[in-house]
Amino acid sequence: MMTEETKPIVEIRNLYKSYHRESLVVPVLHNITFDIAAGEFLALMGPSGSGKTTLLNLIAGIDKADSGSIQVGDIDITALTETELAAWRANSVGFIFQFYNLIPVLRAEENVELPLHLTTLSGKQRREHAQMALSMVGLEHRMDHYPGEMSGGEQQRVAIARAIVTDPTILVADEPTGDLDRVSAEEILSMMERFNRDMGKTIILVTHDPRAAARARIVRRLDKGYLNDAADKNPL
Repeated sequence: MMTEETKPIVEIRNLYKSYHRESLVVPVLHNITFDIAAGEFLALMGPSGSGKTTLLNLIAGIDKADSGSIQVGDIDITALTETELAAWRANSVGFIFQFYNLIPVLRAEENVELPLHLTTLSGKQRREHAQMALSMVGLEHRMDHYPGEMSGGEQQRVAIARAIVTDPTILVADEPTGDLDRVSAEEILSMMERFNRDMGKTIILVTHDPRAAARARIVRRLDKGYLNDAADKNPL
């Protein structure tokens, strides 16, 4: 019997998702069922069009499934209204994207502060949290710089600081190294590995890069919307 201590942080059951193109129904995910343990570092792999980004978006509450359920912590996010889902995302999910999604007219500190505007923190507290997050990614010396004044690797580190600043339940990363050179990519992956190992952050990474997937502890594969039942475990 599963105890509270071993209860998964994410429970996915019989998930089905399709998209509609005029009168055509295009199935994307078929009967997806699996768990993600708290503190896990999971990589989702698969060819283009396999459904891995769609699955990530469903887990993160960006998109909604046709049927099935996703429970994160004690919350069935598939049962939430759009308003409830937006509030849940703001508090529970940290997002890391391939192209950073930073606001070019805001300084690094201001970009990191953005998610905190949805909280009850004061302006002073928001700045302190943003500065702490930037120091955790080694960018305390770049707080007053704009995205255009930073390298791609530095911009992605700002994006990671923004993702962790609310201390989210899960971190979701969609091809976070896809736009970086090899050295910068290794730095970003090492940082994510450290957050998982030292802070116990649950990370779900979508990637097509075997080098990136090798940093995760568990690799799951999708093909044409079907999940391979067997999960690969990387050596620690």
